[in-house]
Amino acid sequence: MSTTNPNLWTILSESKRIIKAHSRHFLALSVIFLLPISFSVLVFPTLQQLLLLHDDTVAKSFLSHIHTSTSDQRRRRQTLIILSISYAVFALVFSLCAVASITYSVFHGFYGRPVKLVSSLYSILHSFFPLLITTLVCQLLVSALVALFASSLFLLVKLLHNILGFDYSSPFFVSFSLLPFIGLLLSLLYLQVIWALVSVIVVSEQQSPSCWAWGVRPFKRSAHLIKGFQSVALSIYLYFAICAGILILSSWGLAAAFGGTDGWKSWAFVLQIVVTSALLTLLILYLAAANTVLYMCCKATHGELAMEIAEEFAREYVRLPFDDGKVPHLVSVVYTT
Repeated sequence: MSTTNPNLWTILSESKRIIKAHSRHFLALSVIFLLPISFSVLVFPTLQQLLLLHDDTVAKSFLSHIHTSTSDQRRRRQTLIILSISYAVFALVFSLCAVASITYSVFHGFYGRPVKLVSSLYSILHSFFPLLITTLVCQLLVSALVALFASSLFLLVKLLHNILGFDYSSPFFVSFSLLPFIGLLLSLLYLQVIWALVSVIVVSEQQSPSCWAWGVRPFKRSAHLIKGFQSVALSIYLYFAICAGILILSSWGLAAAFGGTDGWKSWAFVLQIVVTSALLTLLILYLAAANTVLYMCCKATHGELAMEIAEEFAREYVRLPFDDGKVPHLVSVVYTT
């Protein structure tokens, strides 16, 4: 099978086909996992603002809904810390559950297999802790990279100031100090591209007893599979990052524009939160589906997909996305015994 690299629109088209074929299934998963995440992302900044208000009347009015009643500033900050930790745990758990269930569903939907809600939810049991461990490893690697750049920047600043005598406030010094920061951003973007398939690998390859699909291995596996598809992975990331950024920032801006002590109670505020949450939920769903479809395309290019199909099916047909994104192709895989 010879194919050319698919583009962003081909990936999105195939993702749309899979989601549309199991619309009720993905709607259920979105409502269970993605909608709470989207809603909390939009509402949490407003909650923070209300908790930090110096107006005790507003604080009491809002905190009464979460069974917290105090006007003491220190107590409000403690409440904010507890709430932030609770939100972080909530977002992490729901995100991992969403990734596990949606990736599992798209993976099987790609093959045209029946997708059931119970099976998707059950897949979370197999993938949650491997995803959690892999996420922690990712955070450690990123933190180490940030620490390396930060220490390098510190040493560079000291060198320029003590040895070369540059003034901290000089435009040249400030501009030169930005170079490590730009290098850090580019490095993080590069890691985002080559690690785009990590979560999909953890979920889809976890089913194999002989496959160690968690920890460090998925990062190496993703870097291997993504070769030749870096531009596609980058375009997927930038497309969804820009769209999500526009939605979130516009929602925060509208929430701030309402202002007033009772702005969060207005129908306009509630309506924009509901609409933006729905759009953000749909965006996250398509992102998870697009990453899974990209994973399948990478496997097909590396010759792994045909081998899997040959092992599992005899004279079965699988629909694959091609570079034109319009005309579906049927690939027949036949093996002889």
